[in-house]
Amino acid sequence: MANTNQGKLRIGITDCGKYENYRRWIETEPGVEAVKLSMQLQNAGEVEQCDGILFSGGEDLHPVLYGKPEYVEEFGLLEIIPLRDRFEYDVLQRALDGMKPILGICRGLQLINVFLGGTLVPDIPRVNSSSGHGKKNGLDQIHEIQVDAESLLYRICGQRMGLVNSAHHQSAERPADTLKVIAHSDPGITEAMEWQNPENKSWLLLVQWHPERMSDLDSPFSRLVKNAFLEASRDQKNG
Repeated sequence: MANTNQGKLRIGITDCGKYENYRRWIETEPGVEAVKLSMQLQNAGEVEQCDGILFSGGEDLHPVLYGKPEYVEEFGLLEIIPLRDRFEYDVLQRALDGMKPILGICRGLQLINVFLGGTLVPDIPRVNSSSGHGKKNGLDQIHEIQVDAESLLYRICGQRMGLVNSAHHQSAERPADTLKVIAHSDPGITEAMEWQNPENKSWLLLVQWHPERMSDLDSPFSRLVKNAFLEASRDQKNG
């Protein structure tokens, strides 16, 4: 029997409570198939058959991963799933080894920064005295970001400023040595990251907002981010 998926672009997406949002966002594009990468399935080996990997949002990383186990009690971090952390570390290592294009969203940004040696702000309202990030009355907040003109994100979106949604209470603090901050919001919150030196590395873009569920999916910070990731994944597939 012929393989009906032959020729499709296969995008691995790490599982989370809102996995379907990511799947629909990616599969809206013709010829794209999502592959669920899940701690329940323990199927990190499927990374090898994927053309790009999307790291989704969700629970807090265990702060022991960035040397601050005391944050669990100090900041009351209750939404932690160590099994997910370990599984996604495996997925990330395989993605990097395989030079797969990587898009990290919200927790995905934080996971990759910590994996590479960076740290996190454990709770923005308490550490940064800001209530403008995270959900309000159960809904994403909207705020402005400033984009570095010399960044991959600017080359993709063509905008120095823009509006994005916000549903996070943590953020990157110290960037990993191999990463750099390319967008921020007040008061100094990291909103996007990329490689410090992209030579001989996989395509990588990390964003703190949720492009998969912005109210305006035609915003360049949603549509063009997705298109750039899929284009890099096609190049990987055809390379």
